[in-house]
Amino acid sequence: MIERFKEIFRHRELIYTLVSRELKARYRGTVLGFFWSLFNPLLLMLVYTVVFGFIVGGGRVSGFASTKLYALFLFNGILPWTWFSSSLLESANVLNVQGALIKKIKFPVEVLPIMVVTTNMVHFILGLPILVAFFFLFGKALTPWVLFLPVSLLAQYILTMGLCFLVSALTVHFKDIKDILSNLLTLWFFATPIIYTYESVPRALQYVLNLNPMTHIVESYHYAFYFGSLPHYKRFTITILVGLLFFYLGYLIFDKLRDTYVEEV
Repeated sequence: MIERFKEIFRHRELIYTLVSRELKARYRGTVLGFFWSLFNPLLLMLVYTVVFGFIVGGGRVSGFASTKLYALFLFNGILPWTWFSSSLLESANVLNVQGALIKKIKFPVEVLPIMVVTTNMVHFILGLPILVAFFFLFGKALTPWVLFLPVSLLAQYILTMGLCFLVSALTVHFKDIKDILSNLLTLWFFATPIIYTYESVPRALQYVLNLNPMTHIVESYHYAFYFGSLPHYKRFTITILVGLLFFYLGYLIFDKLRDTYVEEV
């Protein structure tokens, strides 16, 4: 597997080219272009704040002092979740969509899931200035713990990459996974403390949330930005180990099925 990773590193320029092409293609023909990377998170924050802040009253249930603070908390969790869910959904179809590339001799097929995750990570990073701007706008001070962001980002990248390797490999053979995944992600969203805080749920339910690795990744963003403190280091360390395990197993299965992709796409 180490040799495989060395080979992937040798294809870093190809990955860069594919990511650049994907970013340009996504906004080609639009008036605002790359500004949609900034506006989309902003629109998401407004919609979720109205629905869960005013209509459902999630901010009051979770104990937030104002709707503004709840909006910041909500937006803080939506950004990494959008990166995660978009990567999984796009990876489920990436090998089929890029079938022409896969059929080329010696094309490194693993760069396709990497392209998907990296592209969505770029969108996540482009959305961060909007988040920071609203922290200042709403009078919520950032702390030095915001420097913990790269650790959270790396942990999420490893976990997401492993799951995307797994999903992209299996969907080639089982097309139903793509439809099942979209419904599973809806359930997964509500099983992650994004529209509510971890502490606001009953203790029995907290044990269930602890089994969800995205709980602790989203929490790490909340601690870095919103709460301004170190995340629960034991839970976060276990999450990193779980992410590494998923990464290893995901790539192992992806590599085992490598020779079947040409026939199936």
